Amino acid sequence: MFTGIIQGLGTLVEKRPAGGGMIFGLDADFALTDPQEGESIAVNGACLTARNIKGARFYVDVSPESLTRTGLGQLQTGHRVNLERALRLSDRLGGHLVSGHVDAQGRVEQRRATGDFTLFTFSLDPALTKYVVEKGSITINGVSLTVNACERGRFSVSIIPHTLSVTTLGGLKEGDRVNLEVDMIGKYVEKLLAEQSSGTAAENRINPAFLAQHGFL
Repeated sequence: MFTGIIQGLGTLVEKRPAGGGMIFGLDADFALTDPQEGESIAVNGACLTARNIKGARFYVDVSPESLTRTGLGQLQTGHRVNLERALRLSDRLGGHLVSGHVDAQGRVEQRRATGDFTLFTFSLDPALTKYVVEKGSITINGVSLTVNACERGRFSVSIIPHTLSVTTLGGLKEGDRVNLEVDMIGKYVEKLLAEQSSGTAAENRINPAFLAQHGFL
């Protein structure tokens, strides 16, 4: 689990195919204090497992599914990426709850300066539009952002100078593709409501038996 608050940037220093997927070597520009072999690190918003951690360098295995769903496969050595280590229970939740499971890619349709801010408009798979709401949260290349406006197939965000300077979003150009993760809460609510409508009220009532069945008791 992540928050969408980027801790630093990484540089792709090695990229090679392996078992239908790829292996990336990455150098972080911040100290990986108390590194744990096998810990989760979000790379441009995609949750990956870090291994062979030595100093600021670590390696990740990128599965075929991740290559298909995200833009990681298009990265070349020397490219910079946004990095965030997994959330600890004692951490501040400065952004929103981010799973690191990218839903789809979007494309920069427009980039426009508005005073000190930069307004971006992104394309979005129309099927995901229902999960994007005005003033709600969305993750773009791992960065937690607030939605300014949305309509079917597109949405806009206004980004402050600090975020542009400390993440890779500052280098985005019109036509560039980005990794998108919509707010997971909407998907859970949709699933619960769908299950309730397909069963009887008694079957879907939240009671001690239901909580025990699903591991809460």
